[in-house]
This record gives sequence, C-alpha cells and structure tokens, in this order.
Amino acid sequence: MSYEVEIGRGKRGRRAYALDDINIVPTRRTRGPEDVNLDWQIDAFNFGMPVIGAPMDSVMSPATAIALGKLGGMGVLNLEGLWTRYENPEPVLEEIAALNAEQFSPENTARLQQLYSAPIQPELISQRIAEIRDAGVVVAGALTPQRTQEHYRTVIDAGVDMFVIRGTTVSAQHVSATQEPLDLKQFIYELDVPVIVGGAAGYIPALHLMRTGAAGVLVGFGGGASSTTRRALGVRVPMATAISDIAEARRDYMDESGGRYVHVIADGGLGNSGDIVRALAMGADAVMLGAALARAGEAPGAGWHWGAEAAHPTLPRGDRTQVGTVGTLEEVLVGPTHHTNGTANLMGALARAMASCGYTELKEFQKVEVQVASPPQS
Repeated sequence: MSYEVEIGRGKRGRRAYALDDINIVPTRRTRGPEDVNLDWQIDAFNFGMPVIGAPMDSVMSPATAIALGKLGGMGVLNLEGLWTRYENPEPVLEEIAALNAEQFSPENTARLQQLYSAPIQPELISQRIAEIRDAGVVVAGALTPQRTQEHYRTVIDAGVDMFVIRGTTVSAQHVSATQEPLDLKQFIYELDVPVIVGGAAGYIPALHLMRTGAAGVLVGFGGGASSTTRRALGVRVPMATAISDIAEARRDYMDESGGRYVHVIADGGLGNSGDIVRALAMGADAVMLGAALARAGEAPGAGWHWGAEAAHPTLPRGDRTQVGTVGTLEEVLVGPTHHTNGTANLMGALARAMASCGYTELKEFQKVEVQVASPPQS
C-alpha cells in the first residue's frame, strides 16, 4: 500500500497524521481504572508514571524536578538554563513573567536573549545536581549537542543518573565543516549512565540513534506550545506518524540487536491528557511534558512557558506563551481536579482511557485499535 500523495507534478510526499487526527477505539472488554498499572522502567530506574519533565526553565527547577520525582515521574533540569547561569535565578524568572503580555514581541525576545547570554557556570551545574540528588530522587540533566563536549564531564562527576542530549533535531551522523562533531556512539559507549537523545522524527534517523546505544529516543522537536520551528524553518512532522515510524524502528532494532529495547519518548505537542493517551497508543513508552507541567502552580514560569530556542542569539524559534495555572503539580498529574479540558489529573485520564479499552499495562496499550477521524492537517 502506498502512503504517498502527489503534491504536484514534480513532488510526492507521504501522508502524515497529527495526534488530533487519531481516535482510540474501545474493545469489547473494559477494566476498572484502579486496576491499571502506570509503572514505567528505563534501564535500572523504575517510575510510577511514564512522565518526564521537559528541560525547560519555565517547567523544571531543582524544586519541581524533586517534586515530580517524589510523585513518580522524572524531572530533567536544563543545564544550560537560568539555574546554571545565575546563583539566584528567581529575580530573572520574575522579570520574564512580567514582560509584555503579548505572545509575539521582538522586545521580549531581545530581553530573553540578553538574560540567556550570561555564561554557564560549571560550579552551578554541580550545585543544582547535588540539590536534586540530596532529595533522594532520580537525577537527570540535559545539554544540547553543541554544549555536551564542553560540560558533560562536570555533569557526570556531579552524579547525574540519567543524561539527556536534547536538540531541535539530533542525528547520529552530524557533519560540520567548522567544528568537531559529537560522536554519539563513542560518547554513549564511554559513559556509565544511560542516555536519552533526540529529537528525531523519522524511522531512519531514529534507527541510527538507537544504534548509538541510547536508552531512549525523543520523538518530535520539543516545545510544542512555545516553539515556532515550523514557521521559522519549515520543519515539522506530525506526531502520530512520527511516533508510529519510530516505534517501528524500535521493533526492527530489537530484531537487529538481538532483543535490546530502546524506549520511545514522545516530546512536544502534548498539551492535554488526550494527547498523552494518543501518543502512548501510537507506540510511545513515555512522554516528555512541557506546557502541561508549566500549568502547575509550582512551575518556575508562573503561568508562562518558553523554551531554549526562544533565546537563541541569532535565530530565535520560540515565543513566551501564556499557559496559565490550573492547580498544583500533584493536581495536574494525579488530581483531583475541577477542570474538564484535559489539563489536570493527566494520569487519572490515562488510566481511565486504558481501562475503557480493556488494558492494564502500558506496553499492551500500544496495541490498541485506532482510527483516522479526519484528513491530515495542512
């Protein structure tokens, strides 16, 4: 069966689907939500929910990473963000929250660029990691591929449990005429901690990332609510298709490697519980959440959300977006809630959706029947 459509006489392209295009079909059997098990394990680490906090300054601080860890998820601290550039970033966060209320504002962007131009301080990387470690939760930190060579030794020496390499798009075969590229396979081989790497949005790049030895691959470009990558670069792959393609790469890599399982983690465009449910149904093992957790009362962004791309010094690709506050972090993740729009009690909604379809385990839920309800988005 061909999935290509003719765009014009000189170009054909695959038909692709966003999560909103997908409907989940219940089976003949239902279960009680209390019977659903949302436990997730990656490498040697066990979690009570398949949730990773995105390494974005509006979402994760040391305090929120600790809080998420105690609730059963894993928070990832941005080790190139405000918490490693400023001894006390609270006034900086307050200033960002108080900027012009307009979402698109060149003045806001200019100020973000100025604030993020402060140098990264290695001693603060060590200090923030130690703070999270002292709380007794899994410690995870993120660097971009461009900064990994410079700072990874500080991160490892500080005692990180999980290392995340996250960029707009990350490949195992980056080629540069001006700088020595990061050799992901050699880098991961030499580390003593598991590595999650991405984003990737297609079968081939994801398969190559799996061959580097990564424990998990991030699917998507991250920062869905605040990213303008599609407008600025024209780069976008609808998430339902991206997850499904990379889940297939995972299966083929298992055959190729003799059974090594690489986790597929959906990252970006997961603003409500329905998106999370559909992402897991399409084959994701876990989700990395940004805007969904930025709505928590404890979130550093105080109801505003932005990613690292928003402060890029020469080509910013993101806006500071108002997402509001819907409850505490606990209420956002496990309830209870008074919100009916899928912005709170995310795990309760996931458990109920799985139970409604007769599934009690996350991996089994990846087999659920789905339908395409509408034409793909333009």
